[in-house]
Amino acid sequence: MKTPHIKDLMKFLDNSPTSFQAAGNIEKTLSDKGFVKLDETQPWKLASGRKYFVVRNQSAIFAFVLGKKKPHQTGFNISASHLDSPGLKIKCGGDKTERNNTKLAVELYGAPIISTWLDRELSIAGRVMVRIDDKRNRSSAKWESRLVNLAEPVAVIPNVAIHLNREVNKGFEYNAQNHLQAIIQASGINSNPQTFKDIIAATLGVKAYQIGAYDLFLYDSSPALRIGADKEILVSGRLDNLAMTHAILSAIIESQQADTTSAAIFYDNEEISSMTPEGADSSFTEEVLHRICWAQNLNNEQTMISIRKSFLVSADMANALHPNFPEKYDPAFITMLNHGPVIKMNASQRYATTADSSARFESICEAVQVPFQKIINRSDSISGITIGPITSSHLGIRTVDIGNPMWAMHSIRETMGVYDHEYLIKALTYYYSQSS
Repeated sequence: MKTPHIKDLMKFLDNSPTSFQAAGNIEKTLSDKGFVKLDETQPWKLASGRKYFVVRNQSAIFAFVLGKKKPHQTGFNISASHLDSPGLKIKCGGDKTERNNTKLAVELYGAPIISTWLDRELSIAGRVMVRIDDKRNRSSAKWESRLVNLAEPVAVIPNVAIHLNREVNKGFEYNAQNHLQAIIQASGINSNPQTFKDIIAATLGVKAYQIGAYDLFLYDSSPALRIGADKEILVSGRLDNLAMTHAILSAIIESQQADTTSAAIFYDNEEISSMTPEGADSSFTEEVLHRICWAQNLNNEQTMISIRKSFLVSADMANALHPNFPEKYDPAFITMLNHGPVIKMNASQRYATTADSSARFESICEAVQVPFQKIINRSDSISGITIGPITSSHLGIRTVDIGNPMWAMHSIRETMGVYDHEYLIKALTYYYSQSS
């Protein structure tokens, strides 16, 4: 099977260490493909057949292609994912130097598999507020938000030697406050240790006093790699959920204009509950959908009809059968790498899939000969939750929760099958071409 999108996926993964860089890369791709950027603080004028996008907080994007018909006639065909991944966020101002070691204090962002972050070559990325005038008076300072990516590894969180922790292989619990500080400098006797702001300032080409607050994260600097005897396996950081993001982005770009308005939503902060202005549990989706309708002169009732006729594919990676832990899965619902996208179901509606929405997605896959799988967790375990139930409960949109199968979800390095990515892009491209 050919894999025309995998190189671009790997490039996207490597160049998107945080949701800020991911959103920036998406914005550039959309602009290059003829999408026009809209400002939420300004009136919108939309032209039939044109393509647009909105950015919120530099870390969430709503892109859409106007259909040939008005939304109250067809509804919206929507796909959504999230740009953030579990990891370690650097505490703003939490750096300190002790015994010539410069350390960064961190907070857990979401629920990473902590042990995978130790003894790795780590870099730093995110956004920084930079003072753009030359005044040191904070009360009159002007600030500019800038993205930063050190790219090269600059930090490590070392394990303690087994001789000093004999229990490490018996399930040692790392304490986030005490054990996860990242070391960025181990100075010599006569060295003058750099501060963290010195390092960030040098990367941005400014002075240390110009560095203000920041949203910075550690990340694994190793590139995405295809491995295995037949190169059918992809290993990378942040597959959850940048792989789904790339699939949606590829599909909306490659699809042809249809009767139905197509939308691709890329949220932030799913890993920390989505309750932010740029998360799924916010006004973002509803506001943009309403404004699309109002810009086409639809009244309030027609706007509500538009939403009720809509469909949402919520795409977040799914767990594949782990060959070393088969007891963790319901044997009636086994999902495997390279066997197609997974429809996720749960009796407690932690996934928004219903019989009706599942049938819709199954029909999409069958129409383009894409294999699909289904998963329901063991009855004695709790499933995860994603953006589908949040968005569908706010708007009442029929929703199916799907995702491509993977191993080691929330590890610093995760694993997926390359063919599943191509399968999903094919299915979503067809989905965007259909009327609701």
